[in-house]
Parts: sequence; C-alpha cells; structure tokens
Amino acid sequence: MAEIAKKPIKITETILRDAHQSLIATRMTTEQMVPIIDKMDKVGYHSVECWGGATFDASLRFLHEDPWERLRKFRDGFKNTKLQMLFRGQNILGYRPYADDVVEYFVQKSVANGIDIIRIFDCLNDLRNLQTAVTAANKEKAEAQVALSYTLGDAYTLDYWVDIAKKIEDMGASSICIKDMAGLLVPYKATELIGAMKEAVDLPIQLHTHYTSGVASMTYLKAVEAGVDVIDTAMSPFALGTSQPATEVMVETFKGTPYDTGFDQNLLAEIADYFRPIRDEALESGLLNPKNMGVNIKTLLYQVPGGMLSNLTSQLKEQGAEDKYYEVLEEVPKVRKDLGEPPLVTPSSQIVGTQAVFNVLMGERYKMATKETKDILSGKYGATVKPFNEEVKEKVLGKDAETITCRPADLIPDELDTLRKECEQWIQQDEDVLSYALFPQVAVDFFKYREAQQTKVDQTVADTENGSYPV
Repeated sequence: MAEIAKKPIKITETILRDAHQSLIATRMTTEQMVPIIDKMDKVGYHSVECWGGATFDASLRFLHEDPWERLRKFRDGFKNTKLQMLFRGQNILGYRPYADDVVEYFVQKSVANGIDIIRIFDCLNDLRNLQTAVTAANKEKAEAQVALSYTLGDAYTLDYWVDIAKKIEDMGASSICIKDMAGLLVPYKATELIGAMKEAVDLPIQLHTHYTSGVASMTYLKAVEAGVDVIDTAMSPFALGTSQPATEVMVETFKGTPYDTGFDQNLLAEIADYFRPIRDEALESGLLNPKNMGVNIKTLLYQVPGGMLSNLTSQLKEQGAEDKYYEVLEEVPKVRKDLGEPPLVTPSSQIVGTQAVFNVLMGERYKMATKETKDILSGKYGATVKPFNEEVKEKVLGKDAETITCRPADLIPDELDTLRKECEQWIQQDEDVLSYALFPQVAVDFFKYREAQQTKVDQTVADTENGSYPV
C-alpha cells in the first residue's frame, strides 16, 4: 500500500446550507447570513456550501426570497472563498427528472451568479443521471464534484465503491464526495473505504457525513488519517445532531499535527457568537426540535436517515397510528429490498418510507402503491443496484409492464422554451424561468408577492415625490 502523504486537512463549511437545513428546516434568511460573510471569508475554508439542496424551495416557499438574489449577495460578500452548491443530478433541485436543456441552463446560471463547485448526486447512484450536469459544469469552468450516496446492503461492497469511483473519474468529474447522509459510515470502515479509493483514483476525495448516529467526528479522524482531502463541518451553534461535526472541534483536533488547518480559533469563536442567538431563537420558537440535537442509534439499526425517521413519525401521527412505529421501521428495509435496494436519500427515502407506512396501515403489502413507487418500478428514476422484486413489480404494475432501461431523461423532450412561454408574464430576470421550471406554483406565488412588494415601493416613492407622504 502506498505511503499516505500527510497534509493540512481542508474544510467545507456547511452552516449556510446543510447545517440549517438539517436542524431548522432551511429557515435561516439571507438577512441573517449576510452580516457574518466578511468574517467567514477570512477563515480560509476550502469552500462554503451555501446554496442548492432545499434552500431554493424553502427560499421561495417559506421566506418569500429570491434564491438567485441570495446567491448574488453571497458572491458579493465572499471575495476569497469558493461557493458550493448541492445539485440532485437530472432532478436539479426539484423532485422529478428534467430535460437536458433545463439542466444545462440551470448549471450555466448557477455559475454565472457565483457558484464555483457543484456537488452532483443521484438518489440511485445511477451515473447516467449525472453526466449532463457534469459536462455542463465543466463547460462553465466550474468544479464538477460527483457525490456517491453512501449506504449499506449486500450490493454495496468495497468493490462496488471503488468501481464507481473509477467510472466517476472517467466521466470527467473534478472530485469525488462520499455523501453519508444518514451517518452510517463508522470510523474503521472509513479507513478502509478512503484507503481503497485513494489507491484506485487520482481525484481529490471529500467526505460528508451527519452526526445522527454519534460516530461522525471519529469517522472524520480516521478518514483524515487515511488520506481524505476535504471534510464538511458546521459552526458549533448549528453542529451535531442531524447536522455535521463542529468546525471548531475538528480544527482543534488537528492542531499541531501534519493535518493542522491553520484556522484562527478566535475568529471562529466570533463567528460562533454571531450564530448562537439565531440558534437560541430557533429553540425558543420551536423551529429547532431538541430531539434533532441528540444521537439516534436507530439510524445504524434500521439504516434510516434522521429526517426520514421524523417524517415517518409525523405520517403515523396524522393517521393516529403511532403504535405502528416499530412495525413500519421493520418494513422499511423490506420495501427497500423490493425496490432494488436504493440508498435512502431524497427522494428515494420519502418513496420507501411512505410505501412502508401504507403497507403496514393497509394490513396487506402493496395493496395500495404510491405513484412514486410505481415510477421507481417502471425505471423512471433510473437503474437500481439490485433487481426489483418481480412479484411486487407484477402486483403494482401488472403482468406485462415494461421497465425503462434507457437513461430516463432520454425520453424527456427539450422543455425550456415551453416553460418560458408558460411564465413569460412574470419574467423579470433570465433566472425566473428556472425557478418556475422547478416549482411552478410556488414560483408563481413568489412572483405575485414580488410584484405586490414592488407596487408598494413604487407607491411610496410616488407619494414622497408629490409631497403627500411624510419624509
């Protein structure tokens, strides 16, 4: 085995995206973030993850903010730090596959508005669903990072991960991320996985995990010793629980070693002091559930991500069937197996979880199948690692149902021009068509809100100019 070069570990800061997405449902506003950018820009981060994932939907839907405007403000503030986003492959930031022309235009506009690194993943690890975005990112001179959705199961051997890493290198990616969304990667497995990948490919490797199962900091320690290049951390007020390990803790861990980040703990303390009242306010308002801050070892027992656990609980509560919780937890791995053993990450986690709830509540498995379950079994999301359960497929889709074997997006004709026509009355900037493409109804509601706000401002200006408004 080759000698591992010991070098300072690089850090991607997640507090402006995944940390608040994981703990307070992505509700931090641009106004809350902008004042601290100047200090964050002085830290020396490898990158700051600040866009993509659920931030786009939450900005429009709940905060009445333009996500593109947020990105432009971040770009103005971060003079020395790369900006990073999370991108769901052919699904972009939405929940269905889009035509290639929409994917390409979204990548183009993301980079034009300030993104340097695009982390691209697919819920099935079907690389065909990533190629368009990778090619588009390379064309725009952005860093195309392909993320592997890490999971456990018969199919997910060390050979599987090494083989897929080689394919990612061949497809033109700039780097690889191991995306451990459920906190399933334990310390010594990280040593083994990083070591094997480092021997197989020349690309930089980044590790992203969540603290849900309680092992994440130890996993990072072993991964760094095994030669990982970058780790994702969150400033302490929004760290741990379903978020990432704390930035300051990891910085202190490697201080005085060959992996020393060189970060200034006094500067990090000032940044933490800024975010602490925001966290406290979220706790008081109930936005931050203390349960999300603890360790949930069931994650390792059932391989169910933290967000999915809370989703299952709320679905059962609505049905007055909370007593069925453990039955549903036991059903989840069975449904997952029936559907080709996909990693449990958006949207496959929601699909498997909801179907498990239906199977238990109906008293008969697959008596009722969701549209999304049918779509997975039809191949509309792409290829799964394992074959589907044929009996289940026949019960859900019928005897002679065809399964798509091509890349699903090959069946979607270009749709950008049609989308543009549909929303032309609302367009004020090129990017509006992309907001509409991803979330048509939510975007139109936002456009109406934006128009109303502009009318108010215009009226105030007019009143001031003609003297009927007190200055």
